Amino acid sequence: MQANGTLSLLCIFFCIPLASCSRVVAHANTAAPEGVPIHVARVLSQDVPLEIAAAGNVEAGERVDVKPRIAGQIRNVEFAEGQNITKGQLLFSIDRDTMSRQQAQQQAELERDIAMEQQAVAVAARDAASQKQSQSEADVAVKLGDLGVLSGQSVKQAITASDTTRSSLQADQAAIAAAAGAVRADHARLSQIKLQLNFADVVAPIAGRAGAAMVKAGNVVLENDTTLVTLLQLAPIRVVFGVPEQSLAEIQRLSAAGSLEVEAGTGDNRLVEGHLDFIDNTVDPTTGTVRMKATFSNSDQALWPGQFVNVRLRLRVDPRQIVVPQSAIQQGLEGKYAWRIQSGFATMVPVTVLRTYRPTTSSQPGSEVAVLGSGLSPGDVIVTEGQLRLTPGSRVSPIDTPSGP
Repeated sequence: MQANGTLSLLCIFFCIPLASCSRVVAHANTAAPEGVPIHVARVLSQDVPLEIAAAGNVEAGERVDVKPRIAGQIRNVEFAEGQNITKGQLLFSIDRDTMSRQQAQQQAELERDIAMEQQAVAVAARDAASQKQSQSEADVAVKLGDLGVLSGQSVKQAITASDTTRSSLQADQAAIAAAAGAVRADHARLSQIKLQLNFADVVAPIAGRAGAAMVKAGNVVLENDTTLVTLLQLAPIRVVFGVPEQSLAEIQRLSAAGSLEVEAGTGDNRLVEGHLDFIDNTVDPTTGTVRMKATFSNSDQALWPGQFVNVRLRLRVDPRQIVVPQSAIQQGLEGKYAWRIQSGFATMVPVTVLRTYRPTTSSQPGSEVAVLGSGLSPGDVIVTEGQLRLTPGSRVSPIDTPSGP
C-alpha cells in the first residue's frame, strides 16, 4: 500500500510540469509570427529631366600671352602676380630713352626736309617767272624774224633760252615732288616712333586674371619674342566635354529650337549652370564622341581653368513620370521586378524600367532613381532594402516610414 501511494504521488508531480509545458507550447503556436524587417519608400510621380552625363574640362573664356611689341629693358612691373586685371591696365613699362632720342632725331630730319621743300618751291617760282619772260621774248623774236628785223640766229637763241628755262622749271617741279616725298617719309617714320613709344607701356588687352610674371625689372626683352605674362578670362568661362555621337542628331534638333542648359558639378559639390554654345563639326573617330562647349557666367569663380568637372547636358523634361529608388528594382529570370507592400505582406510585381536618373541638389547629387514605364502606381509602398529574405506573401515589418526616392 505504501508503495502504491508513493507511485501515485510521483505521477502527480510529473504530470503538473507536462501540463504547464503543453499550455506554453499552445500559447506560442497561437501568437502571430514576426514579419521580415525591411526599408520602404513610396512610389512618386514627378517631372524628370532627360540628361546626358559627361566629364568636362574647364578652359578660360579667353587666353592671351602678353608679349612686348618693342625691344628694350623692362623698367617696372606694374601689377601683382595673381591679380585680377582690367582691360587697358598697365602691366609693364619698357625703357624709352633710346626711342625718345630717335624721335628727336626724326623730328629734326622732318624740319630739314620741310625747309628743303620750301626752298624748292621758291626756286620753282623764280624759274617759272623766268620761263614766262623767256617765252615772251621768244614769241617776239619769232615775229620779228618773220618780218626780217632779226636774223635767224637771234631767233634761234631766243627760242633756246625759252626751252632752257622751261626745262629748269620742270626740274624744279621734280625737286618739289622729291622734297614733298621726303617730308611724307619723315612724317611716317616719326609716327612709327611715336607708336613705338606708346608700346613702351604694355597694357592688358583683355580683362582677366594675371599669372606669374615671366620677367622682372632689368630684364631685356625682344620684340614679339618673350612672353611677359599670361592673362586668363575667368568670367565668363567655358567647359569642354564630349557626348556620344548617337545623341548628336537630337542635340542639334533641340539646340536649334533654343539654348540647352548645362550643369557642371565641381569637386567641392558645388553646382553651377550654363548653356551650350558650341558643337564641333566632326566626330572624334578614336572615342566616338562629339566635342561641345558650354559657357558659364562664373561670377563667383566656382570654375577654374584646367579643372575637371562632371557635366550634365539637359535635353528635355518629361512630365509626370513614375519614379522609384533604383535600389528597389531587382533582376529576376523573367526580367525586372519590385516588392510591393499591401496590408503588411510582400508581393512581387514585374516592372518596366525606361531609364535611370540621378537628381542633383545645389549641394550634392542625390540617390539614383529608376523611371518606370509600367508595373507600379504613384502612392504604392515598395521595398528598398531587405529583399533577399522575402518570398511572395511574406509578412513584413517596415523599419521606417514610407518616403519618396
